[in-house]
Amino acid sequence: MSVLSGILIGLATGILFGFALEKSRVFEPGVIVGQMQLRSFLMLKIFLAAVITGLVVLAVLNGFFGVKLSLKPLLWKADVIGGLILGAGIVVAGACPGTSMAQLGAGYRDAIFVILGGIAGAIFYGYNDATITALFAEKGAKLGFDQMLGLPFWAGALGLAALLTAFVAWLEKVTPWRGEIGKDLDGVPALNDRASHPSVAAPSRG
Repeated sequence: MSVLSGILIGLATGILFGFALEKSRVFEPGVIVGQMQLRSFLMLKIFLAAVITGLVVLAVLNGFFGVKLSLKPLLWKADVIGGLILGAGIVVAGACPGTSMAQLGAGYRDAIFVILGGIAGAIFYGYNDATITALFAEKGAKLGFDQMLGLPFWAGALGLAALLTAFVAWLEKVTPWRGEIGKDLDGVPALNDRASHPSVAAPSRG
């Protein structure tokens, strides 16, 4: 694959991803914060749907085309501490690095501060990479769920995809997505009656 082909495929994939992200409304601050507060599960459903799709695609690539997979090691300190910092930032900002771009495109003026903060964080990490890497240095194990179960990867992936599909179907039955988003409240669920929730205000939009 040439560099130009890679760039064009990346742009096409990004456009499709951005379109799906906007149409799903999972980029809206109310949906994101609502998921973190366990008031809304639309974000979890979308993410699990992406995981299921990835598992099926990888199972096909591995089972039918023999594509070998490279596992990333599990690094407890980096994963736990980094996850907590990222999660706290998502709650405060009502956005994550990916959704902030969709928010900016949709007219959320607050998103520019999230993007600038992300750039500043990347620059800080770049200048302090060696120190941070040494601080979280540990030897992680490369162990996949398929190895734990003693199954070929494709079989384990399809089995996990089936379990996740059943869980998403149950979750959708318990909390239907139509009841989890407001008409004009930036994804805040069940808040169409502002009188009963006077403390909730929608994020500013341009």
